[in-house]
Amino acid sequence: MSESREKSFNARKVILTFIAFAAVAVVMSILAVVVLVSVFEHKQEARNPFFRVVELTDDTVDPAIWGKNFPLQYDGYQRTVDMVRTRFGGSEAEARTPTDADPRSVVAQSKLEEDPRLKTMWAGYAFARDFREERGHAYMLEDQTFTERQQVPQPGTCMNCHASVYTIYKQLGNGDLKAGFDALNAMKYADARKLAEHPVTCIDCHDPETMALRITRPAFMEGIRLVKEAAGTPNYDVNTMATRQEMRSFVCGQCHVEYYFKGDHKTLTYPWHNGLKADEILDYYETSGHKDWVHADTGAPALKAQHPEFEMWNQGIHARSGVSCADCHMPYTRVGALKISDHHIQSPLLNINTACQTCHKFSEEELKARVETIQNRTFEMRNRAMDALVELIENIKTAKAAGIAEATLTEAQNHQRRAQFLLDFIEAENSSGFHAPQEAARILMESLDESRKGQMTIALANKLTQN
Repeated sequence: MSESREKSFNARKVILTFIAFAAVAVVMSILAVVVLVSVFEHKQEARNPFFRVVELTDDTVDPAIWGKNFPLQYDGYQRTVDMVRTRFGGSEAEARTPTDADPRSVVAQSKLEEDPRLKTMWAGYAFARDFREERGHAYMLEDQTFTERQQVPQPGTCMNCHASVYTIYKQLGNGDLKAGFDALNAMKYADARKLAEHPVTCIDCHDPETMALRITRPAFMEGIRLVKEAAGTPNYDVNTMATRQEMRSFVCGQCHVEYYFKGDHKTLTYPWHNGLKADEILDYYETSGHKDWVHADTGAPALKAQHPEFEMWNQGIHARSGVSCADCHMPYTRVGALKISDHHIQSPLLNINTACQTCHKFSEEELKARVETIQNRTFEMRNRAMDALVELIENIKTAKAAGIAEATLTEAQNHQRRAQFLLDFIEAENSSGFHAPQEAARILMESLDESRKGQMTIALANKLTQN
């Protein structure tokens, strides 16, 4: 190749190389611009987590209106109609023939049919008539309205946890939340039910202006004040003093708690005066003399535990580790650039990837197996405590019919009362022991011990009589 031709070739090579680099630079620049625009758009999207399509006020109850501004959260809220069963919880759809008294065509399966011993435990109480597996939040008002327990007149107090009552409080109290709360408690359920249109909705947990979490139930305000006062914080105001992470449990604790109806006005009261543990609550009931009903078979002044998830969670490792109720039952999820709380409230076992694996780096199969191991063991202990209680009830019935001494009968009845409440504390708590496994085992052991002490009381009296 001549020198001139070589120079010409090298020149063309340089030019082509330059063009190639230029083309690559242009492509890279375009890609960079696309990425930057995408990042900018996502940042803008994240900065504006919702669009104010409608104006929300402190009187906007209908969740569908909130859903115009928060469609992702509302979509999750609507999905609480799901009926999916886990090993120890949730509900399967059971068809029924609608009637004028109960228009439901689908209900959850009966726990009384699954375990007839419950009828013996609650003999003479409304729960012995109808007690079913829990369904999603979408059904909380409907299922309370049409349960057969309504055949026994119920107070308006029941509405506090099953309906959106924040605006009802305000209406009944002329703007005074506590006055409205007192008025609702004093009403008959049938009258109070006419005031409610929705189960718990957005306004019961969120401030419509700021979307901040808030407590709207006066019973919880008072109950948590007692707890905080015992811990050294007097005059506790939950809505101004609680941290955001605390509020992610407190809004759930407004309803998922043990409670009783106090006095003639049936005031909803959380019995946390001595603490949140089952035996501390039982001691409060013993001191106050409260009873829910008189057991039909034994005459014992009996107690019915409700759904103490908040109390049990407080005794467990998740609470001690700063994990809130919402972290597991309403875990954060990403939709595009948005990070939201999943409002499809459900068992974490139905959402292990998001609810559990954020913290626990094990397979879904391993995590599910760990939970079910705890629940299986709790269920076994629960069955043994249940057998002991049923035996005690039968022993008391027999001894009562035989004319046992009144003092001995009273002692045995007191053991039944205590054994029954402690067992029911775990029976009514919807985690089957998972929220606090060791605490659940301790409570069931105490229940079993009380039942056996009651049997020993009767056995000793029979022996002395024979001698």
